[in-house]
Amino acid sequence: MKELVSVAAIGAVLLGITGSAQTPAYDLVISGGTVVDGTGSPGRRADVAIKDGRIVSLGRFDRSAAKEAIDATGLIVAPGFIDVHTHADEIWERPLAENFVRMGVTSIVAGNCGGSSADIAAALQRVADTPASLNFATLVGHNTVRRAVMGTENRDPTIAELNKMKSLVWKAMADGAVGLSTGLQYVPGTYSKTPEIIELARVAGNAGGLYASHMRNEGTELEESITEAIRVGTSSGARVQISHLKVDSPNRWGASERALALIDAARARGLEIEADQYAYTAASSSLGIRFPSWVLEGGQPKIEERLKDPATWARIKTEMRGLLAERGLKDLAFARIASYRADPALNGLSMQQAAERLEGSGTPDAQLEAARRMMLAGGASMVYHFMSDGDVERIMKHPVVGFASDSSVLVQGAGVPHPRGYGNNARVLGEYVRTRKVIRLEEAIRKMTSLPAEHFRLAQRGSIKAGYAADLALFDASVVDDAATFEKPHAYATGIPYVIVNGVLVVKNGIHTGAKPGVVLRSSAKAR
Repeated sequence: MKELVSVAAIGAVLLGITGSAQTPAYDLVISGGTVVDGTGSPGRRADVAIKDGRIVSLGRFDRSAAKEAIDATGLIVAPGFIDVHTHADEIWERPLAENFVRMGVTSIVAGNCGGSSADIAAALQRVADTPASLNFATLVGHNTVRRAVMGTENRDPTIAELNKMKSLVWKAMADGAVGLSTGLQYVPGTYSKTPEIIELARVAGNAGGLYASHMRNEGTELEESITEAIRVGTSSGARVQISHLKVDSPNRWGASERALALIDAARARGLEIEADQYAYTAASSSLGIRFPSWVLEGGQPKIEERLKDPATWARIKTEMRGLLAERGLKDLAFARIASYRADPALNGLSMQQAAERLEGSGTPDAQLEAARRMMLAGGASMVYHFMSDGDVERIMKHPVVGFASDSSVLVQGAGVPHPRGYGNNARVLGEYVRTRKVIRLEEAIRKMTSLPAEHFRLAQRGSIKAGYAADLALFDASVVDDAATFEKPHAYATGIPYVIVNGVLVVKNGIHTGAKPGVVLRSSAKAR
């Protein structure tokens, strides 16, 4: 009898049944799927066993050895997608983060484009106290730090002010930020010079963080802006992340080739520099970014003062026309209104259409007048159609460019936002992998997972390996797609039936479970 028991026990181990019927060996087994592990390697058939929020092993397992099992036959089993460029800074307000998790995102990085919480410790504590459905990390924003010390003044900092900014960055890094971000097209970051940024990036780099930059110019001075980002990284010692790499000026379309060559040259010299992009030919930002930066100094009261003065407004219009012409644009018709609080009826309209309503004419001059009226009412969020398919695809093929949505947590039905917040990852997998065949499936997944995890030093994330966090996205490669459009953006991605965060199902059979197992992420000395 003892020999029979021993043989049975050995058989149970071989089948992966290491516990009794009352104590399953695993919390979850995913069986029958094709594992694409995030490294870029070809997919392979394997089951994935999960326990206590971690991947235990890959192989073949008896589904009865788990508390719960998923039949993943016909599905790709990938690491959960990591979105390193978001504006979900107040994730606790909408912790389900459904627009993210429904497109396979399991970890996000907030604090981008120079804007973050002013108190990183308090923000991360609030995230810990009010968990979300995905994992959360944040950068500290240069604009936030500069505004705290200097307001929106257009000048260089004094030595004392620079030291104060450095101390704020140091504290933010000590409190858990993963790096420093800049928004050099926005006030007040646009008023800063390179040496100031180097000093602050050095503080972040010395603490193990990186430097993520929304550069000064992404079109007419694209190469100069990339050169500045490279200089910051080289001088400060910080790793560099170029945010939402693009060519946003029609008369510079094709410049992505030179931009990528600059990145390659910097990497050849030893700089750790990468980039991210969203898979669309339109951007999204504020209406204010279309005005000369000096107009925005001093906040809304000063903006109104300038816009109401006839002589100053005449000067502003002349400069705006010049800025548009430099980009190869004749008017503001490329811009559509995403969210205008003063008059939501204008949401979704182009500036030409808005001018026809507000000014009775859609001429280029009337569009500028409509923009003035909207800025006097507090401004608006916009979608800008001014990029080319050729540049998007060329950037996408580069091996160190990942994917990021540049989105906040969206509210169903609120405004007419950029569809990237609902569909970015799914669009890559559907449109650019399956339909256009721009990149391979395994490469797309690598760019969404291990690439950002390693660069941002998010330990034991981004790959399917034993001991790694059980963050997973299961999708049908034959049907995965972005349902969101520019006209109707409020639509969740399709073809992603299961999303798992720290071993917990947050999307099951295509429906959000309401689970909130996300944790705060901090960078480590090494990602692996």
